[in-house]
Amino acid sequence: QVQLVESGGGLVQAGGSLRLSCAASGSIFSINNMGWYRQAPGKQRELVAIITSGGRSHSGSSVKGRFTISRDNTKNTVYLQMNSLRPEDTAVYYCNLFQAGVDYWGQGTQVTVSS
Repeated sequence: QVQLVESGGGLVQAGGSLRLSCAASGSIFSINNMGWYRQAPGKQRELVAIITSGGRSHSGSSVKGRFTISRDNTKNTVYLQMNSLRPEDTAVYYCNLFQAGVDYWGQGTQVTVSS
């Protein structure tokens, strides 16, 4: 079993910053991908950014240059630093861990950006 607990969401004005954290616990393998997805009302869930256990990362085109993903393998924790936030970044952000062919998801954390 794997549990993912997210924190750090909230309300921020446009142009502001937030940092999301996601701590994984349980049966965590040394090789995995961790990442963030988001889902806005009425829209499909979309990739924000992912990072491998080796530190290689990929970000969605809408957040490149503004969001940075990082991880601490000693803590099984992934972070998402979000800068220059825009109202269109408003969504529920979900933490994801992918290992051994299985996806695990956190409960989601709301990020709201006011204009």
